Amino acid sequence: MAKKNTCKTCRRLGESLVLRGGKCASGKCAFARRPTPPGKPMAERKHRSTVTEFGTQMREKQKVRFSYGISEKQFSAYVKDAAHAKGVAPTDSLYERLERRLDNVVFVLGFPKSRAHARQITSHGHITVNGKKMTIPSYPVKNGDIIAVREGSKKSPIFATAAEDMVKAPADWITVDPSKLSATIKGAPKLDKNRMTFNLQSVIEFYSR
Repeated sequence: MAKKNTCKTCRRLGESLVLRGGKCASGKCAFARRPTPPGKPMAERKHRSTVTEFGTQMREKQKVRFSYGISEKQFSAYVKDAAHAKGVAPTDSLYERLERRLDNVVFVLGFPKSRAHARQITSHGHITVNGKKMTIPSYPVKNGDIIAVREGSKKSPIFATAAEDMVKAPADWITVDPSKLSATIKGAPKLDKNRMTFNLQSVIEFYSR
């Protein structure tokens, strides 16, 4: 996905799409200083609630797509596949497809500061899947896959605190081994609607129009 100004995107979507630890990666969050869309004064902030159903769905779609760092073409393909999945709700299927992306798994492991950083780490060849270097951020991990930091990359400053950060990894569908800087996919990511910050149903409805 092309590089974008994170803070401007957050302002346009009307929400701070936090990265690691609830903090903006830029360190100087423009959204915190001016939570209005670019080009609009603070006085117009109240008018942002008067959006149509289509506008709400569009914004929700953009929030999810931007947060995971996915192109429109790839994201629409995920939604289309999820909508036709058999035996599972479209929202659950979409969530699983997004979470199983290799760059997202690397992000979940705890040491990258953002999914964008995780995507960079992956594309630069620092990550292996089942012992083989994998440079495709969108690679869908499967149950039993072993995700690890490449042996030649372990001494890189990027992974200086990786072992400590991996201990804190929150996902219950991934088992981590900090001593080896590796993790094993042991199950499927489950959508918890009480913790989910996105409205995936709105996303499905947007593409169903």
